[in-house]
Amino acid sequence: MTNDRPASVIPEAFVKALEELSHAQVRKELKFTEIPAPGRLAPFALALSGDVMDVVAPGHGPEGQEIGRTPFLQPAEQLATGRFILLFDPEGQELWNGQFRIVTYIRARLDHEMGQDSMLASVAWSWLEEALRERDASYHSAGGTATRVISESFGNLAGEQDHIDIELRASWSPDSDRLGTHLSAWADMVCTFAGLPPLPEGVQQLPHRRMS
Repeated sequence: MTNDRPASVIPEAFVKALEELSHAQVRKELKFTEIPAPGRLAPFALALSGDVMDVVAPGHGPEGQEIGRTPFLQPAEQLATGRFILLFDPEGQELWNGQFRIVTYIRARLDHEMGQDSMLASVAWSWLEEALRERDASYHSAGGTATRVISESFGNLAGEQDHIDIELRASWSPDSDRLGTHLSAWADMVCTFAGLPPLPEGVQQLPHRRMS
């Protein structure tokens, strides 16, 4: 979480930032995991991974028969995945225009029609702006890229269905120490990419397609 530094050398500003993140409000569909933070981007960092999985109810055997007394569990589909990284440099960095920087990555599978939309990248960026605005998470110096990824299978995988993903890589600098609102906004973004309703007014829903 803090590049394995002893607690005694962790700056008070970063400790406060972690406390602020603990107050974030997120939807229950998003499952959080703390992951190793990058060690070269800043002296102090926290990294979280979040996934939205499709709700797959326990089923039965191939013929609809119960297998003994144990339900047949189908694998859940990943609707969207993302990473939230909080960076802190007590000396500040010129590109950040401050001491804190938030870096995010979100990826989701699209249905074929949505994947062909020429405005897809700008729509994805608008979801980021809208999520931050809805949570009143003020920021500056934002930048990023939205990429449409088309995957085709060949050789002995040629029978697998082609698919299209959207990837958003972005970063921004918070205007205040209310960092919980930024984590909440990021969580809203991941859920929007996953196509989960309800959505804030004016935000488009991202259709998803099942893997099967």
